[in-house]
Amino acid sequence: MIRTICFKERRYIEELRILTRATALDCIIDERFDRIVYLIKEGDMGLAIGRKGGNIRKMQRVLGKRIEMVEYSPEIENFAKNVFKPAEVVGVRREDDGRLTVYINKSDLGIAIGKGGCTIEKARLLLSRYFDTNLGEVLAGGETHA
Repeated sequence: MIRTICFKERRYIEELRILTRATALDCIIDERFDRIVYLIKEGDMGLAIGRKGGNIRKMQRVLGKRIEMVEYSPEIENFAKNVFKPAEVVGVRREDDGRLTVYINKSDLGIAIGKGGCTIEKARLLLSRYFDTNLGEVLAGGETHA
């Protein structure tokens, strides 16, 4: 999938690289929730976050916006788990209509939804952009679905 990155997004990606030495594959400027969502290269997440979240705090000070990071994974199940972290995803299932249903540990459902639905919106954006898949439902489920 070909996607062009605008100047502002490129600047934010470069700022992350300079401050953290981590590689961002993409950057989404989400005006609705006043945040910047970085898609971090697989394996670079620890470098991007920094010791005790220091790099994220530094980035928030420099850019003046809330920073969120998601680690990329080529497998849609792992990618969905990374998008919803720190909520525990117990299962992911592709429906017949192509939508993705995500099952969350019951005690983590509030975290998975996010304030005002911000985490679900982040999942919708990233899943449609990288896997051409729509997020269907996010359900509380104790049993594992595959």
